Amino acid sequence: MESAICGGVSDGTRLIETFGWHPGEGFRHLNRHLDRMGRSAKVLGFCFDEAEARAVMRADGSLPLRCRLTLGVEGFAFTSAPLGAPVPFWRIGMALARLSSDDPWLRHKTTRRAVYDAARAAMPDGVDEMLFLNERGELCEGTISTLFVTTRAGDVLTPPVTSGCLPGILREILLQQSEVREAVLVPEDLRRAVRIEVGNSLRGRIAARLLV
Repeated sequence: MESAICGGVSDGTRLIETFGWHPGEGFRHLNRHLDRMGRSAKVLGFCFDEAEARAVMRADGSLPLRCRLTLGVEGFAFTSAPLGAPVPFWRIGMALARLSSDDPWLRHKTTRRAVYDAARAAMPDGVDEMLFLNERGELCEGTISTLFVTTRAGDVLTPPVTSGCLPGILREILLQQSEVREAVLVPEDLRRAVRIEVGNSLRGRIAARLLV
């Protein structure tokens, strides 16, 4: 059982879930997002009430929306904005900062995002995402996405959470459907890959090109 890491939750830290709303479909993967928030809330000591979470969420219209549900010590908050059109691929680079594989906060999606925000703020023109390595040189994740690598053998691999990754919702779905499997990955795997993708539950899997 995961131990509590409650230090700092009173400093304004909030849990975050970001997901899509689509006309005729509603909130996409909502149950999974609420389940993840509930698990993190239990570890971090937040009061989580699923009925209250659902009560604050309102969305309608004719266009897809990007929705954000947060939970702090003072309760839930919900915002939404137009999702925007999909793009055919993302150009990705490598972040200079490294993640610590034993950092328990990496297992939870929270507003403690300084390292991710700094990497995004420093992205050169023409770059859409940055990938992180951990202290052992293993690939972890992007600033807002999970990494998927297709090998020459046809396997689709994603880094294990033990490398220093958020257990993403898209990742969870693909693992349960046996479409991907976990494997420790290093930068050389990107160069050997048949296909590189990044993704999240909001936008799905996105083809990616590594900029070297």
